[in-house]
Amino acid sequence: MSRDINDLRDQHASRARRDGGAIVAPRRLTARSVGVSLLLACAVLAAHAQGVNEGEVRRVDTAQKKITLKHGEIKNLDIPPTVMAFSVRDPAMVDKVKAGDKVRFSADKVGGAYTITAIEVVK
Repeated sequence: MSRDINDLRDQHASRARRDGGAIVAPRRLTARSVGVSLLLACAVLAAHAQGVNEGEVRRVDTAQKKITLKHGEIKNLDIPPTVMAFSVRDPAMVDKVKAGDKVRFSADKVGGAYTITAIEVVK
């Protein structure tokens, strides 16, 4: 399949040269460049699948590295609206928020624990 893609690219480059169009130096698609593209696409899809939720910080426990949130339904975890404590994927997250902050966050079940995977304060 990559041979067909490279043939098309070469045909396009030849046509651009013939028509006087400027092109960047031709390069072949490699397994590495295709792999990197697929990896990035998977990361974007995974982030989208987790969904973005909204909530309010009720408590920050820096010693235990947990954030307690009042939140709406978290569809990807099948959790109804409630107040609950979450572990954090990155310990630095507890320094980014304080009680009372309105936040957007993503959560997932990591190692059996409900975990905040991303969080940002809503201005």
